[in-house]
Amino acid sequence: MNHEYRVGLTPDNVAELTARGHEVLVETRAGENAGFSDDDYVRAGAAIKTTPLEVFSAVDMIVKVKEPDPSEYDFLHEGQILYTYLHLAPNRRLTDALIARKVKAVAFETITDGAGNLPCLRPMSQIAGRLSIQEGAKYLEKRFGGRGVLLGGVPGVERGKIVIVGGGVVGAYAAKAAVGVEAQVTLLDVNLNRLSYLDDVFGSSVTTLYSSEANVRRALAEADLVIGSVLIPGGKTPKLVRRDHLPLMKRGAVIVDVAIDQGGCCESSHVTTHDDPVFIEEGVVHYCVGNMPGAVPYTSTVALSNATFKYAVMMAELGLEGALKHDSGLANGLNIYLGKCANKNVAAAHEIDYVSVSEAIA
Repeated sequence: MNHEYRVGLTPDNVAELTARGHEVLVETRAGENAGFSDDDYVRAGAAIKTTPLEVFSAVDMIVKVKEPDPSEYDFLHEGQILYTYLHLAPNRRLTDALIARKVKAVAFETITDGAGNLPCLRPMSQIAGRLSIQEGAKYLEKRFGGRGVLLGGVPGVERGKIVIVGGGVVGAYAAKAAVGVEAQVTLLDVNLNRLSYLDDVFGSSVTTLYSSEANVRRALAEADLVIGSVLIPGGKTPKLVRRDHLPLMKRGAVIVDVAIDQGGCCESSHVTTHDDPVFIEEGVVHYCVGNMPGAVPYTSTVALSNATFKYAVMMAELGLEGALKHDSGLANGLNIYLGKCANKNVAAAHEIDYVSVSEAIA
């Protein structure tokens, strides 16, 4: 992906895998922009390969960060474990490719822990939440089409107004960053228990509102910056900010749609890149980069591997089927298995047949 510098395994991860007797192949320069050289991987016991095909064709499990690029579809082979972020609900082409190639696709973003949380999605959500305020502040600058508002204000000038739609991990970390820049912050969610929790955490620094249509419209009308942070695990994101909401907003206001990798929570959003991150519609600046954490690859790589590596070890040691039986949370990460869709939300998004994990691996 455009300016995607994260890598799926650190040299420390490789060293642990090789110490357990596994062979690890790394594409040359894969970790370079995250701060890890080929020499670092060689010292950890990896073999360096020149092309992606050399890696894909020779291994039982591929560990990536983002979904395969269309140029990589033909590299996948039957029975191969693909372990990465997949975000299949808005991507029918990739879904069909994984089914056709009969791979075993495990998605970081749908793995759960014992409490039902999403441990492999959490670190990138934390980073994206913080980045959303940083990027939103930049694109509020007049030269990018923004209103020319400084979020924290100065004495004698009103502070900028930030509206966060969705109070999950992204929303909470966006709120932390927003409070840190001393903006006026409003956060909307439909879960009253979550709103109570966030109200206890932030106190008077954040105004919490139930996400009704009336409250959404009022909040959008006042906002300088809107953060879209809604998540349906594995499924398409609902369009909570509609096109008919945009005329309500101030000219030069900014929307950062963090949910864009699951389709986006703003009806007017479409995926953008780090090279060309924004577009303007109805006078509103839209920032919809699909791989936001790729901008801070060292932090993102280490944070991601902290969460995902234990499952990689489990699959390497037990095989995929053994690992799925051992850990029901990992089983929730299985999206595609040998030509079958094993995730309800993905199946519903594309209107294809669904089979349970137990049925798939029986």
